[in-house]
Amino acid sequence: MSKKNTRTKFITKDILRSSVKGAFWKLSPKYMMKNPVMFVVEIGFFITVFLTIAPGIFGGDSNRIYNGLVALILFITVLFANFAESVAEGRGKAQADSLKKTKKDTKAHLLMKNGEEKEINASELKKGDIVIVRINEVIPNDGEVIEGVASVDESAITGESAPVTREAGGDFSSVTGGTTVVSDWLKIRITSEPGKSFLDKMIALVEGASRQKTPNEIALNTLLVGLTIIFLIVAVTLYCFADYSGVAIPVATMIALLVCLIPTTIGGLLSAIGIAGMDRVTRFNVIAMSGKAVEACGDVDTMILDKTGTITYGNRLAADFIPVKGKSKEDLVDYSVMTSLCDGTPEGKSVVELGNAEGTRIVPEAASQMQFIEFTAQTKMSGVDLKDGTEIRKGAYDAIKNYVVDNGGEVPKDLEGIITKISGLGGTPLVVCVDNVIYGVIYLKDTVKPGLVERFERLREIGIKTIMCTGDNPLTAATIAKEAGVDGFIAECKPEDKIKEIKKEQSEGKIVAMTGDGTNDAPALAQADVGLAMNSGTSAAKEAANMVDLDSDPTKILEVVEIGKQLLITRGSLTTFSVANDVAKYFAIIPAMFTMVLPQMNILNIMNLQTPSSAILSALIFNAIIIPCLIPIAMKGVKYKPMRSEKMLLKNMGIYGAGGIIVPFIGIKIIDMIVAPLLGIIGL
Repeated sequence: MSKKNTRTKFITKDILRSSVKGAFWKLSPKYMMKNPVMFVVEIGFFITVFLTIAPGIFGGDSNRIYNGLVALILFITVLFANFAESVAEGRGKAQADSLKKTKKDTKAHLLMKNGEEKEINASELKKGDIVIVRINEVIPNDGEVIEGVASVDESAITGESAPVTREAGGDFSSVTGGTTVVSDWLKIRITSEPGKSFLDKMIALVEGASRQKTPNEIALNTLLVGLTIIFLIVAVTLYCFADYSGVAIPVATMIALLVCLIPTTIGGLLSAIGIAGMDRVTRFNVIAMSGKAVEACGDVDTMILDKTGTITYGNRLAADFIPVKGKSKEDLVDYSVMTSLCDGTPEGKSVVELGNAEGTRIVPEAASQMQFIEFTAQTKMSGVDLKDGTEIRKGAYDAIKNYVVDNGGEVPKDLEGIITKISGLGGTPLVVCVDNVIYGVIYLKDTVKPGLVERFERLREIGIKTIMCTGDNPLTAATIAKEAGVDGFIAECKPEDKIKEIKKEQSEGKIVAMTGDGTNDAPALAQADVGLAMNSGTSAAKEAANMVDLDSDPTKILEVVEIGKQLLITRGSLTTFSVANDVAKYFAIIPAMFTMVLPQMNILNIMNLQTPSSAILSALIFNAIIIPCLIPIAMKGVKYKPMRSEKMLLKNMGIYGAGGIIVPFIGIKIIDMIVAPLLGIIGL
């Protein structure tokens, strides 16, 4: 399920074959009752089949051939509606099949209490069991790494070929069943019961087994049922009125009228649109835990975003060396490089790289002559001790200042100004000192990811507010927020601050989305309406969220929201088209029914259809074939462009509303030109 899957074929031979079978299987009345609109059409099919066998059962003039043609068209209409849903399900099942190949009953090395290993089937593992997985072995179930560091190939789940590092502790300790250890070994505590792993959930979700109708889908379905009941009453009343007036209207014609009156187009596509929405998210390497989560994305008003890793790259890299007054830059560069020769962090490596670019006089071999002092949360500094007793340190401003003062040194007067300037630029200052003398500052810069300004502007255009959360001080946070183009920020943010902000937005009636990967993000992910957890994150985060990004890209929430918007727009657009093309069908059916008795009704025959029979059959045929014609739009979604909801509504009304009226006029007329001569040959 790599990103390239977003450009896979709309329908393959296998999907086509399974969809055709599914279309016939879904003809069962027990299944059709789930779709009331199409169930009415199916009942009409059974009645017209009965009328074909016994044409005079209801009295009046009824033609067996005509009844048979109406029955055939109604059957095709139901079949096409079932086919649309089967295509949507078939695409999901094709993904599920590929995932099932990953899921196999592998062997697991269970660690017993006495320290011995016991080989068992993965399906026998229970939550809390501890297993050891070595190189080239498959991780048997979801779990947390409690010991060891190893590279893990997650391509079976994410589609990405590059292995990722998993290790005990931190936010990268979570592992997924079905992935493979490709180096070293891991000791893993199992965190899921058999049959309830992340992979099991993925398979169930993409197959549609866990798909529940969303609130908007239920509301629209209720509206369609209401319209169907209303038009059913209208059709029955019209038939009784015609009978009272002495006008003999064939029952098959009344059924044709009812089918053309009720919203069969959207009724036949509604389920397919919902399934396809989840499918599009899945093909984007995001697993939605429910259709409601996808739909909620389309209603998002506020987006909470972490700065590090989402808005910025997260790796603070050395950008400059700034000496204090009276100290040379050359000395500052040399001392900075010395403190970083054994520093394996991205920041430390970048200091050495920048120092080499600046022409440092320190060679790598000098590291053997120093004792490296690692960074700790307590000291907030790191550095080296030389053999002659010289102590060189780099670290946070407050930590180095206290260190120097405690050792009898003085803080340069221009140091605070340098710190303020760097913070104002959105950077991180690292102060460098030798014993009790401060030499200057290393300017670390956390770069904003390219393209985010434009993407945030797109979100702003559709009315979504973005709020950045960061642990930085207010000055640094304000600078990054301005550079990225977010609407607001929370500086020195703690986990409880995120929850407070989410609740505040929700209290104003807004739908809130956020991303996270750590255990400390779990409460906020659970509180948010749309919580997108990273697959590389902890089990707690993934359990709390209602969506999981397999690629572990925090910025993907921007695209996920747009997919949710596309789902709502697609449903709205096709509903508009369906209602509009029903209006056009009235001009075909109603004049055809009454022209022979009331010649004045011919004024409504603006399509100039040739005969009443050809008009009715042409409208029915169009009603049937328009459903498969719209399947590609339902599957791929209406093309989405960020804009205000009012403008979007007017655009869709113009395109799909006007199109829904124009297309049937053209389509029914063309069909009539083909059907009328054929009906003349058979005497209708």
